[in-house]
Amino acid sequence: MTDTQIFEPEGRSVPFAVEGEGPVSLVLLSDGDLGGDGLSVISHYLVEEAGFHVVRIGSRGDSTDVDARVDDVVAVLDHLGLAHTWIGGYRGGRNVAGAFVAAHTDRSNGLLLLGVEEDQVALAPLVPVLIIQGSDDEVTPPSHGERLQATAPERASVKNLDGAGHDFPLTHPIQTAFIIEEYLDWD
Repeated sequence: MTDTQIFEPEGRSVPFAVEGEGPVSLVLLSDGDLGGDGLSVISHYLVEEAGFHVVRIGSRGDSTDVDARVDDVVAVLDHLGLAHTWIGGYRGGRNVAGAFVAAHTDRSNGLLLLGVEEDQVALAPLVPVLIIQGSDDEVTPPSHGERLQATAPERASVKNLDGAGHDFPLTHPIQTAFIIEEYLDWD
């Protein structure tokens, strides 16, 4: 797997990892440890099997504020010279991804949500959205994703992982990666 790097804009310590150099770029946001949430396996599959360029960005330990996390994402993307990308989130990264896309539609090719919270932020206009959810998720049930998709049916797609629960990126990383590959490959 890829080594985690630390970027320190204005004294903040933001963990990130970069894999691949493919034409399809995806940024995945999570909380804390970049190796413990399943996104590293998803990332590695997308790089090795689909030729994607994937950046994973974690959170600095002292901040759960969404706006501060969006600033961290912008700083890392600027540091890497990444002007346009798909951006996705899991757990606390979902709201950060949605807020990033809402504030930076000019830099967003699309939004990927791994599960949907009941109070998920509204979708930014004109940006395509892929929602992946576990069919047996009791914490962020499929009805949340379907309700969000209904607010923008012309550009939001929902894909369900049969038999998957709340931690589907950990329990079904290859199936999750395959859905992402299949959807984003058209981009």
